Amino acid sequence: MIYNDTIVALATPSGSGAVAIIRMSGKNAISIASEVFQSVSGKDLLKQKTHTIHLGTIVDGTKIYDQVLVSIFKNPNSYTGEDVIEISCHGSVFIQQQIIQLLLRKGCRMAQAGEFTLRAFLNGKLDLSQAEAVADLISSDNEASHQIAMQQMRGGFSNEIAKLREELLNFASLIELELDFAEEDVEFADRTQFHDLLNRIEFVLKRLIDSFAVGNVIKNGIPVAIVGEPNVGKSTLLNALLNEERAIVSDIAGTTRDTIEDELVIDGIGFRFIDTAGIRETKDVVESIGIKKTFEKIEQSQVVVYLFDSTEFVTSSSKFKIEIEKIKNQFPLKPLVIIGNKADKLTENEVILLKSEIENILLISAKEKIGIEDLKNQLLSFVNTGSLRNNETIVTNTRHYDSLHKALEEIQKVKFGLSSGIPSDLMAIDIRQALYYFGEITGEVTNDELLGNIFANFCIGK
Repeated sequence: MIYNDTIVALATPSGSGAVAIIRMSGKNAISIASEVFQSVSGKDLLKQKTHTIHLGTIVDGTKIYDQVLVSIFKNPNSYTGEDVIEISCHGSVFIQQQIIQLLLRKGCRMAQAGEFTLRAFLNGKLDLSQAEAVADLISSDNEASHQIAMQQMRGGFSNEIAKLREELLNFASLIELELDFAEEDVEFADRTQFHDLLNRIEFVLKRLIDSFAVGNVIKNGIPVAIVGEPNVGKSTLLNALLNEERAIVSDIAGTTRDTIEDELVIDGIGFRFIDTAGIRETKDVVESIGIKKTFEKIEQSQVVVYLFDSTEFVTSSSKFKIEIEKIKNQFPLKPLVIIGNKADKLTENEVILLKSEIENILLISAKEKIGIEDLKNQLLSFVNTGSLRNNETIVTNTRHYDSLHKALEEIQKVKFGLSSGIPSDLMAIDIRQALYYFGEITGEVTNDELLGNIFANFCIGK
């Protein structure tokens, strides 16, 4: 791939709108723009200062395409580190296509997915983890994922990794120096200080690795399966949570035959609710398939909500207790929220009985929307958002998680070698490997395949 030519792409979403932005980047961006732009005041774009905006028209000979605003960003003070031109035109799809085709005829090339951000990385404007955060920021759909992406894009994560890498690199240099004086049997690296550093690096790496469990669910949303027997109000509960008639509700048992999914943001955290088919013995072939899918969705979920009709508990308590224990035993690692629905129809004594028989039960009325806020608070309690409030670094990227794991393994090898008194040359191998995995995260260590995989997930124009 050639990265010194001039590229062009639509920077705003495709389709018609009020305004569209067409972006160019490369050494010829300003000269190409000057060929097709006529300023209303007769300005020459080639002579204008960086970070200025100019009103005029896009023309091809005598043909006028649109009245536009042209923004100039000269290297190195631009997003990509190259000369960048942004043309703000009217949002007609026809106008967008005509201007882009004109720029292509003038010498531009269509940008590939993420190529503007790739050039920003290659030109040192962003490190690799910051570049990846750009894609996360674009795709963020709740406050928590937005906050994490912003922190990473500002360099919070990469700064922490870079600092650890620099300290380890300093000690690695001293260890390598010892190898040059192996015959003199001298030690330049203070082993006590080195041991303390390794302990500190190990602690930070473990904290970052542990944060992935929180970061991953915040980034992708927390899947919550709503399960229970037919006609206990699962679809009504989903509608109450979403505050809309998303699922069909009827008095006929088995109405929901397939899973219904929808998302809800609660206090900045995304939850993906899955309304499943009722679990029961049935000879209906279609309903059986739905029940099979229910158990598949429970496997995929991170939280299980078991819903039952609380008015039937007095006469069928053992049945519900058996069902609750069955779910607990089948999915022991998943948080289970036990909900008694139709609680508005219970007597005071029945409420007392239910609370005494089932620990931590939530009593609600999905139809009357009673207890819905208690359920939302219960779901939020499963997410550790303390790290967000404390502005701690949270890992959300699987590639980072994998590199951190490998770096931790190498650091633990170095610690073992240090305590075992192995020769410096063997210890240096493990240190270099740990530095390699640190470098993979921030981009000191890259290859074309890695960059291709990362930036292929970006949108065109970014």
